[in-house]
Order: sequence, then structure tokens, then C-alpha cells
Amino acid sequence: MGCRKRAAKHQLLRVTAIEGVCVPDPRGALPGRGAHLHLDPTCLDLAVRRRAFPRAFRLQGALDTERLREYVEERAGGTPAS
Repeated sequence: MGCRKRAAKHQLLRVTAIEGVCVPDPRGALPGRGAHLHLDPTCLDLAVRRRAFPRAFRLQGALDTERLREYVEERAGGTPAS
């Protein structure tokens, strides 16, 4: 979604929006529209900068991505990006 590179579904993280918050859905069980993202903070930054989440979820306005950012940075094993 952020970097626009193709990958197998099992290599991507499903993300969904719940009450204006982007929530990671690693099991793929949460209801609603989903978007897929690489577990890479750079990919997440690109998606946020391009405003890809509201388009993917067909929602108006900005979405809170802090919880998603924490999850991606934890799984990527990197340090938080500034």
C-alpha cells in the first residue's frame, strides 16, 4: 500500500480502521475493509504521506496511525522513526 510493491498476502500485514484508528490485524479476523502493508516503517511512512489509508478504507479525513506505527516498528525490530 505504501511502497506499492507486490508481495504474497502472507508477507503483508492486514490493516483495518476501527472508529478512526488504523489497527493491525495480523490474523485477518477483524471486520470491515482491509488494506495490506509491508512490515516496514518506510512503507508505513509512505502510506501515511500519500494519504492511502482513508482512500483504502473509503473514509473521510485523517486516521490515527500511532497504534499501527508502534506495531510495525516493534515487528520490524528497528528504532522508531522521527
